Amino acid sequence: MTPDLTDARWIKSLACSSAGCVEVAHLPGGDVALRDSKDVGKAAHVFDRSEWSAFLSGVRNGEFDLPSS
Repeated sequence: MTPDLTDARWIKSLACSSAGCVEVAHLPGGDVALRDSKDVGKAAHVFDRSEWSAFLSGVRNGEFDLPSS
């Protein structure tokens, strides 16, 4: 089932650039929605609490850092 994001409060990082960014919305029940700020009409990706927690842990551990050139 697709959650209703009509009243979602989207949060954008202060580190975003004019080229775009992602936006996050914390949904009732603990799910988290993620969308492209350049095209908010596209469907958002929705993660449950455990998926979002695993993703954030990976970010904090540097697992998604860009490779060194």
